[in-house]
Amino acid sequence: MINRIFRVFLFLTIIYSCNIGKTGNEINKLKAMETKNITNAADTATFGGGCFWCIETIFSQLKGVDTVLSGYSGGNIKNPTYKEVCNGNTGHAEVVQIVYDSSQITFGELLEVFFNVHDPTTINQQGNDVGTQYRSAIFYHTEDQQKDALAYITQLDSSKVFGNKIVTEIAPFGLFYLAEDYHQNYFNQNGGEPYCQYVVRPKVDKFRKKFENKLK
Repeated sequence: MINRIFRVFLFLTIIYSCNIGKTGNEINKLKAMETKNITNAADTATFGGGCFWCIETIFSQLKGVDTVLSGYSGGNIKNPTYKEVCNGNTGHAEVVQIVYDSSQITFGELLEVFFNVHDPTTINQQGNDVGTQYRSAIFYHTEDQQKDALAYITQLDSSKVFGNKIVTEIAPFGLFYLAEDYHQNYFNQNGGEPYCQYVVRPKVDKFRKKFENKLK
């Protein structure tokens, strides 16, 4: 556990120290490279479930989750900015990259939370947030994650948990680009804003009530 925390701390320190005196594009390249490398250091999950402000807040409250970073994945251009992703032309989804301790929380438990905190049956949409960047997606890091995700979806569809068929994208993880600094820990720093009050907070409150025994 100590080694895992140290590796996460080292990863963030590298990003910070490398950013000094560099342009925005150079910073993004470093962030993409270093964030990809962290997948070799600990158990990692990458989920897209609408606005990353919502799911970052939720997953960061789970016991066993060490780090949650907001960013972009699944696209076809390098070093995307938030503005470019919002235009819907980069192919990226807003995602969170989760570093977790599998001795405290399993990938299956993360899937359970994931499918409870967003609607996986709407294509490229979560509520009023519409666009390919808001699609439901699981970018798997291992074959086991792929199998677990597919099996979980099959079980949910067979049980008709949702009124419609699940459309969550299941794709191999490629690159993760860390979102701009102001997107990180957004809800905790901007909880009074209207979007946070009327969109994020209800999801967080519902999550905390349902998963009370899994909270830090």
